[in-house]
Amino acid sequence: MTKRERADGIMKILDELYPNTYIPLDHTDSYTLLIAVLLSAQCTDERVNKVTPFLFEMADNPYTMAQIETERIQEIIRPCGLSGSKSKAISKLSEILINEHKGEVPASFEALEKLPGVGHKTASVVMAQAFGVPAFPVDTHIHRLAYRWKLSTGKNVIKTESDLKKAIPRDRWNDMHLKIIYFGREYCPARGHDPKKCPICSIYGRASLFK
Repeated sequence: MTKRERADGIMKILDELYPNTYIPLDHTDSYTLLIAVLLSAQCTDERVNKVTPFLFEMADNPYTMAQIETERIQEIIRPCGLSGSKSKAISKLSEILINEHKGEVPASFEALEKLPGVGHKTASVVMAQAFGVPAFPVDTHIHRLAYRWKLSTGKNVIKTESDLKKAIPRDRWNDMHLKIIYFGREYCPARGHDPKKCPICSIYGRASLFK
């Protein structure tokens, strides 16, 4: 079985389980999505969604956010962890958006990755979900599952992203990365996973999973 054939079979299962996909982070536009994704680093989407209503009620655009004291931002986002660095990044990137991008979130990987607190994964999510540009953000769920399903060697997230982009058609990148995340949370967790009961691992999983 080739990697493409394996990927096709996995995508069929994912499409049956998750016919409709949605972004798990609550947001209203590209700016609030950017902030929500930044906050999700080393934090669950569920917790972020509990925090952002308070943050966005105070400031849901870069112009207002840039006027808020960093300490106040930190106080609100503290439950998300890394609040010190995240609050500084939110404040600074808001200023940059105003001064360099007319208050708009740039639709460019290069420009996004220059913003404080925005790495390749965050930029990929924003490009994919806010602007519809094909991208394949790799989080811990996707990295783990791509290895389990023999779609990648699992050496690092960069290699995993490259392998998945080769195995999965470009026009499916944006919805597939979401479906894999949903599947990982529901059927294929890091701990307590029974590959024999997993809808995908039971068919496409590595032999090492069953030892």
